Amino acid sequence: MAERILVVEDEEKIARFLELELKYEGYEVEKAADGRRGLELIEAGEYDLVLLDILLPGLNGLEVLRRLRKLTDTPVIMLTAKDAVMDKVTGLDMGADDYITKPFAIEELLARIRLCLRKQESKGADVARKEGKDLSCGALTLNADRHEVLYDDTEVSLTSREFSLLQTLLENKNIVLGRDTLLEKVWGFDYMGETNVVDVYIRYLRAKIDDRFDVKLIKTIRGVGYVIRDEV
Repeated sequence: MAERILVVEDEEKIARFLELELKYEGYEVEKAADGRRGLELIEAGEYDLVLLDILLPGLNGLEVLRRLRKLTDTPVIMLTAKDAVMDKVTGLDMGADDYITKPFAIEELLARIRLCLRKQESKGADVARKEGKDLSCGALTLNADRHEVLYDDTEVSLTSREFSLLQTLLENKNIVLGRDTLLEKVWGFDYMGETNVVDVYIRYLRAKIDDRFDVKLIKTIRGVGYVIRDEV
């Protein structure tokens, strides 16, 4: 499902430009031309990110942000005037995730959007881990609190490293992770061994899950890395 972005911007040309560029990148987009309408949409719907201009009619962007933060932790990128230093500081202090100064290059804004969305996704994975929420893929489930992996009702015995690798894949289900990313997340920044250790442990996981239960959950994306997906 495409990620949903709300653009709260009263300058129609800018709002339309953002709508077209974001839709081209595959996002779903809704627009609001004033602060009150923007807040109404936020209260009524679920968005993955909000682009919020500060200088808005009705309610200004900072007031929208203040009220928004009482409702949701949805990422917010503020759109600010070039010399509005105090607005930037105030926005960040009030809970904005980032800001970008007008005029801006669309490539920079898209990069900032991707970063905010990745951080939010990572935050969600951390919350799930802390709450002991099951991570799953098909009949496979992992519970971090109990350090338990089940396929249907059958227990899968994993070493600590295998467990950590599987947990990372499940937290990023349907997202292809490169070997360097997996090394960083599972083995740590200071790992100095062979990079093919990832391939070795993927083979271990496949032997204990895919081969044992005759499924194909862990997939190789040639030249890129690995991903875990529900069997098709």
